Amino acid sequence: MSEDNKEIAQRRQEAVAGIRWNEAGLLPAVIQDARTLEVLMFAYMNPESLERSLASGQTWFWSRSRGELWHKGGTSGNTQAITSIHYDCDSDTLLVKVVPEGPACHTGENSCFYREIPLDAPAAVTEASGVDTGRFAVLGELERVIAEREVNRPEGAYTTYLFDKGVDKILKKVGEEASETIIAAKNKDNAELRLEVSDLIYHLLVLLQERKLPLDEILDELSARHERPRRD
Repeated sequence: MSEDNKEIAQRRQEAVAGIRWNEAGLLPAVIQDARTLEVLMFAYMNPESLERSLASGQTWFWSRSRGELWHKGGTSGNTQAITSIHYDCDSDTLLVKVVPEGPACHTGENSCFYREIPLDAPAAVTEASGVDTGRFAVLGELERVIAEREVNRPEGAYTTYLFDKGVDKILKKVGEEASETIIAAKNKDNAELRLEVSDLIYHLLVLLQERKLPLDEILDELSARHERPRRD
């Protein structure tokens, strides 16, 4: 074992030793998509399931109802490849980021948290943020669907075709849509411009997914530019 691997193994052992298991010897684990940051599911781990997760690189849990270990996707094939595991300030909850192979929920939904309790958004919150909280929700949903398409590659889907062809094809489409956007704008045809800009944004999101660059980082960059002192 190399010195680097020895150091990693020691740090891992120290981290696991500091975990505070509950009275039943369990630890809550929140499972999150590493690419889209969508919360996929909630489950419990015990020391053995955590050890198996660390050893295999895939999620293992403890079923309280069945009283046994279970490997996520062991039967369905919808496994979860672990990219990172964090524990909170109290050392009693895990945040496990994964790349899912298929839906997380047994219902076939991408996330177990697919049902929503409608809320009346307080006007003060919207005004304080200066943002319409639902205005750009479609971009987040589109990013999530594109990420899901990359993993599952459903047959016949255009997004599957793009990922199968690779980055050169994606870049070619981005260039084509950018050119068509310019033409529509020059023609002063807003109906056509709306369609072309929509196509361009979609292909840009596919490109970002191919490069594993989250849309949030683009928004952060735009926000940082907006906050910089103006020179004019």
